[in-house]
Amino acid sequence: MSDNMMWALVKEKPEVGLWMRRVPVPELGPNDVKIKIKKTAICGTDVHIYQWNDWAQHTIPIGLTVGHEYVGEVVEVGPGVEGFKPGDMVSGEGHITCGKCRNCLEGHKENCKDAKGVGVNRSGAFAEYLVIPSSNVWPCNPAVPEELYSIFDPLGNATHTALSYDMLGEDVLITGAGPIGIMAAAIAKFSGARHVIVTDMNPYRLDLAKKLGATETVNLKERRLSDVMKAVGMTEGFDVGLEMSGNAAGLSDMINNMKHGGKIALLGLLPKDTRVDMETVIFNGLNLRGIYGRKVWDTWYKMTTMIQSGLDIAPVITHRFDIKDFEKGFEVMISGQSGKVVLDWAHIND
Repeated sequence: MSDNMMWALVKEKPEVGLWMRRVPVPELGPNDVKIKIKKTAICGTDVHIYQWNDWAQHTIPIGLTVGHEYVGEVVEVGPGVEGFKPGDMVSGEGHITCGKCRNCLEGHKENCKDAKGVGVNRSGAFAEYLVIPSSNVWPCNPAVPEELYSIFDPLGNATHTALSYDMLGEDVLITGAGPIGIMAAAIAKFSGARHVIVTDMNPYRLDLAKKLGATETVNLKERRLSDVMKAVGMTEGFDVGLEMSGNAAGLSDMINNMKHGGKIALLGLLPKDTRVDMETVIFNGLNLRGIYGRKVWDTWYKMTTMIQSGLDIAPVITHRFDIKDFEKGFEVMISGQSGKVVLDWAHIND
């Protein structure tokens, strides 16, 4: 850092790919914390940026440093910062909120209307150093393995979604066996759900969901959900549904297999033209709730304490690469033959 420059993964061109480039180290403000990045994880959002899909083309400025899933060490704090010091291991909330809107003032930062995303709307964590407001920094408990903190952002999505409704003794349907859906299955089972059934068409990820606690997994190319429900003794439909796929057919399948009065949490980003069978929603008294991000800091506290209490989500990390091999990490993530992929920054300057 002697020349005040650092290595970072940058969206340098409006095409497929990311590029490792030297960029200026971000400046530290009076209420900011500078974090030396140790490990990062690849998110579906990062894949969209890498692949340069339609969303990315309309959202991501060329030259942006990407990434928002990380763990690192504090190296410097601004003069107005209290509670953090150099040497502290930390992660951080990826939504930088305004602090002034009604929801922020009421303590519902997850619903801030002006939130900015780290690695989406401002410089991200796929870099040697990240600077964020101290109010977004989460202190890491040394009882939790460091690597797990690099996936606390997506684990937080899973936790916020899974714990949005009571799970104890309930039958739970999860549509979508991506890493977040898989972690949600683990949380649902840990929280006392009776049956946790995960649907998808990806055998690799369905097997991973089973390893993390799913009671049954359903490859929709091979089995009907109704047959599996009968096999486990369900008679009235699912109590709770967690829509993680972002697939319109998945949501439709869920709505048609809920019990009357069932509760659905929606995390997957569905196409704008998705049609919803509102007649069934209304006549069956279904409750639909949109989920975005994590509750700050309620979700983060629950993640930490659940892991300390025995929740094991470590198997969801299936691949690890040196950051210099980041392209291999993206390749395996894009292939669908992985869970979470972690990138290690320890040897970036070797």
